[in-house]
Order: sequence, then structure tokens, then C-alpha cells
Amino acid sequence: MNDSSHGGPTAPLIKMVNQISANNLHHGDDTQAAERVATHLKKFWARPMKRDIIAYADADGSELSPVSRLAIAQLKTMSSTVKDWEETSDAG
Repeated sequence: MNDSSHGGPTAPLIKMVNQISANNLHHGDDTQAAERVATHLKKFWARPMKRDIIAYADADGSELSPVSRLAIAQLKTMSSTVKDWEETSDAG
């Protein structure tokens, strides 16, 4: 399902992560940009936002830019379990 173009509940998150990714493209290659984006998401996005964008990436992810997809994958591996990053999140 194409959530972004259908105006679904994750559409704003998709738009935001793609904008953050686009704004970080000048920080080296895609992997380096994705690291910066993942760090931003970990620090500043609330837990429900992170859960929703990860769920979208896992289920579909078709509206995510390549850097956004990499960033979300990195966000998932920043700690050994999702519970760990939820408990240590700086936001939400």
C-alpha cells in the first residue's frame, strides 16, 4: 500500500524522513547520510513515530528514499533490541 500518496497515518512521517534524508545528502555518501538521519531519528523522534516508520519500512517502504530506507535500517540496529532504543530514546 502506498501510504504517502493515500494520505494514510504515516504519510507525514514518510515526508519528514525523506526531507531529513534529502537535507543530509551533502554529508558524504548515502551510508554516511543515513547514519546522520538515523541518529537524528533516535534523538528527536518520539517512540511512536519511530515504531510507525519502522513498521512502514518493514511492511512496504515504497515511498521512502534510498537514504531513508538505510537510515531506518540503521535505527533498528543502533541497539541490540527495539526495546533498548525505546528505553534510551531522547524523545518521547
